[in-house]
Amino acid sequence: MTFRFMHAADIHLDSPLKGLERYQGAPVAEMRAATRQAFVNLVNDCIAQPVAFLLLVGDLYDRDWKDYNTGLFLLQQMARLKAAGIRVFIVRGNHDAENTMTKSLRALDNMHVFSSTRAETERLEALGVALHGQSYGKQDTAEDLSLKYPKPVAGMFNIGLLHTSADGSSSEHATYAPCSVQGLVAHGYDYWALGHVHKRQLLCADPAVLFPGNLQGRHIRETGPKGATLVTVTDGRPTLEHRDYDVMRWALREVSVATARSAAAAIDQVHQSLAALRQSEGDKPMAVRVRLTGACEAHRELVGDVERWTNEVRAAGTALSDVWVEKVLFETRSPIDLAAMRQRSTPLGELLRTLDADRQDPAALAALAAELTGLQEKFAVVDEPDRPAFDRAESVREMLDDVEQMLIPLLLEGGDGA
Repeated sequence: MTFRFMHAADIHLDSPLKGLERYQGAPVAEMRAATRQAFVNLVNDCIAQPVAFLLLVGDLYDRDWKDYNTGLFLLQQMARLKAAGIRVFIVRGNHDAENTMTKSLRALDNMHVFSSTRAETERLEALGVALHGQSYGKQDTAEDLSLKYPKPVAGMFNIGLLHTSADGSSSEHATYAPCSVQGLVAHGYDYWALGHVHKRQLLCADPAVLFPGNLQGRHIRETGPKGATLVTVTDGRPTLEHRDYDVMRWALREVSVATARSAAAAIDQVHQSLAALRQSEGDKPMAVRVRLTGACEAHRELVGDVERWTNEVRAAGTALSDVWVEKVLFETRSPIDLAAMRQRSTPLGELLRTLDADRQDPAALAALAAELTGLQEKFAVVDEPDRPAFDRAESVREMLDDVEQMLIPLLLEGGDGA
């Protein structure tokens, strides 16, 4: 016997994409609708396959609805699945736990939302499938819910639905309903459908223990293809296939400009890199963070007018089809041998050693942070989007690194630093 089901999680309906809104020409309308369109893509594919049922494993909503339009949109899509004979099984996660939601609409009869008071089992007798799951009653669910999941039903394909920060899955996500992969495997189910971690991860192959990732990347920390997992079960053995449903893709692009002798040459290299990325990703709209790296002659020119060259990079993206540059990081370095200069008994050598000492001195960093914060508050531009924050020692260290890379070449213009 063969049947198919779709495993999706972390839809975050109506969650906005973040990082491009303030830029001229950015596709703001598409960004606002991205999570909805990704969900429509998911439903379209469920119907096209077709699948027997769809699993939505937590964080279907990003938070409490602003109004009922979010719920109405969901029910429209559920009605499409119902017309195709597809059932939907849902567990609530930390973002849409029962105690966080104040609005609701009556579910359609092809939808089942698992209880938040106890783990329960739903049987699909015709398919020989038993689904086990429990929703979050409160956002800060800290206990291992899997410990109370029912035993597998003999003779059936058993699936566990669990929104969790399973051990070893990711340090980027808060800890909710923690569990161990070993514990899940020992439970005896044939498939664990997990949610919460936004990057696709197969924690165990047999039995399959899988985070499918979220459906649509929402910011630069959620890069790469996003979607859900199509599972085909043949004689009790599942095969897994990732399916892309995202409508805008996020990417990090590091461009070495070590050979660039001018800022313009560096921008040409960035354009070539973005063009290669555009070609590799097809025609999907992209939001890209660009990092320029390398010790190069163009360094001083680049960091001497960051605003201009940032917008030159954005223009390089705009020249391509649907490539939007979210941020530009100038992490180039001067080609001057600063390590050797530190060892010299010269004023510049003393300056470099002083900067090194300040970077290692918490008191010096704190004092500098206080002075910089005061100046920032006094002269800051209203709504300045990229103003640095000096509340972390690491931010001040990074600023000292930048000062070193900008100041020393300028001082050397007047002589050799001896």
